[in-house]
Amino acid sequence: MSDSKKLKQREEIEDRYKWNIRAMYADEDIWEEDFQKAEKLAEAFGAYAGTLGKSAQNLLQALRDRDSLWMTAEKVYVYAQMKKDEDNRTARYQELSQRAQSLLSRISAETSFFTPELTELPEGTIEAFLAEKEELRIYSYLLEDLIRRRKHVLSKEAETLMAKMGEIAGAPKQIFSMINNADIRFGTVRDEDGDEIEVTHGNYISLMESSDREVRKAAYERLYDAYTAQKNTLASTYYYNVRKNCIVSGIRSYPSALAAELDGDNIPEEVYRSLVDTVNRNLGVLHRYVNLRKKILGLDEICMYDMYAPLVDMPKKNVPYEEALEIVRRGLRPMGEEYLADLERGIEAGWIDVYENEGKTSGAYSFGSYDSMPYVLLNYNNQFKDAFTIVHELGHSMNSFYTRRKQPYIYGGHSIFTAEVASTVNECLLMHDLLADCTDRNEKLYLLTIYIEEFRATVFRQTMFAEFELAVHEAVGRGEVMTAERLCQIYGDLNRKYFGPDVAYDDRIAMEWARIPHFYNAFYVYKYATGYSAAVAISEKILKEGRPARDAYMEFLAAGDSDYPIELLKGAGVDMSTPDVVESAMETFRGLIDQLEELVKND
Repeated sequence: MSDSKKLKQREEIEDRYKWNIRAMYADEDIWEEDFQKAEKLAEAFGAYAGTLGKSAQNLLQALRDRDSLWMTAEKVYVYAQMKKDEDNRTARYQELSQRAQSLLSRISAETSFFTPELTELPEGTIEAFLAEKEELRIYSYLLEDLIRRRKHVLSKEAETLMAKMGEIAGAPKQIFSMINNADIRFGTVRDEDGDEIEVTHGNYISLMESSDREVRKAAYERLYDAYTAQKNTLASTYYYNVRKNCIVSGIRSYPSALAAELDGDNIPEEVYRSLVDTVNRNLGVLHRYVNLRKKILGLDEICMYDMYAPLVDMPKKNVPYEEALEIVRRGLRPMGEEYLADLERGIEAGWIDVYENEGKTSGAYSFGSYDSMPYVLLNYNNQFKDAFTIVHELGHSMNSFYTRRKQPYIYGGHSIFTAEVASTVNECLLMHDLLADCTDRNEKLYLLTIYIEEFRATVFRQTMFAEFELAVHEAVGRGEVMTAERLCQIYGDLNRKYFGPDVAYDDRIAMEWARIPHFYNAFYVYKYATGYSAAVAISEKILKEGRPARDAYMEFLAAGDSDYPIELLKGAGVDMSTPDVVESAMETFRGLIDQLEELVKND
């Protein structure tokens, strides 16, 4: 294997391409001090038990101390997790991560009396405190939301027990993570140049985008054969994760696991089910695209490993990271000077960890604590498409940056339901900029394909995932046991429904459920599809209306968790409580397919 294609060790990567995590803790002795501080704060917090209803001042101080405790613990956890993600093989950071997770579980147990005690206060007590104490009103939304959900809060004793079990309840997710990031190996394939390379999480999609069909087929088979070899362990791990979700939702008096997960954001079940129904009604346009893809590729039969194949031969181009950043800067010009200046300062300060190395967590994410940089993990692979990953994750980080600058700690996060809007608006703006400047037919075909594929992967694919999660949870809720065979049956049937009759299927794609980390955060992936649909609408408003739409959107970016997600999005100009936004997105996708057909109709 050539040195250029062999994964580097962490220490071989230049510091300028690593995130500035030392800005969190210049010395790990300080991390240890914060760890111990969080432990002491948690122990001291127990003194508030039984006192929350005594006075408005007592409740205010308890809320402030609670914020201080969780801010400290969150920073401890984020640092440990990010250090582990740099190289999952490092025992030191496996240990720190485990300690931090254990700390969070202990804090949850120590503070578990808080919500039940508040919900058990006589009716009207909290409202009276809010009227009496002006300083308490910053917590109004938090307290009113607590009152809304009070019927799902358990007794103090039960909440303490649930908190103590939190670490064990998270075991399936941790087991999957270790199998997926540390233990599983996919073997090697020969690339287009004849070099033998290891298949990894980081390069798999690039291999699937190879113009050489044998490379795609080999990478596809290596990956899914590795998961198939672990199918029973992975099925058992996932089943018990789902079973846990069903049990907990029942304990909390929810009618289903879906209802329990959506309630945190006050999202009606109809929003989830309407997404699935709306996308199902429009599957014909996806089938039309698959048929068009088959025609453009000149295939007698199209397979699942052909779904990422390039539809046009573009000159091979190595896109250095710095060039990708410039592409991102140009694409985000509609966001205005303030946004671009803040973004530039973040890049220079060391927000981003750029390249893949041995043991590094796969994929990409934005992460950080309330008082840290909004960090970005990448596995940059010098491909043009990687610019979209950068702009996506920076969308998350800019959302965090503006939110933390404006909101207090309690509202300093954001629901995934709204977070995916921030990342996808950036993607849509970038694509619009690239298409607007494009005069070459092949380049336009290439860009349209990227846009269509992002749409397919984010709306159609994530909705298919959402439908899979719903089917599995409902089956487990009825008492079914999920074996590998049953999971493969459910997933395989859905894959056939979504991709349509033109695909020549094999058994391997039915194992795809086994490699999706998001399935361990129940009913999470649908937010990608709703977020993408909302982002298409918002980006079009920014481009058409200019500053008024941009200003409304900037307010949205700074709103954090200060209201329910659907209400926040209404402020940005979209109403997700109706199916109209998803239907509009389907029309946008249909228009993209029309453009693609027009470009290739004379071929």
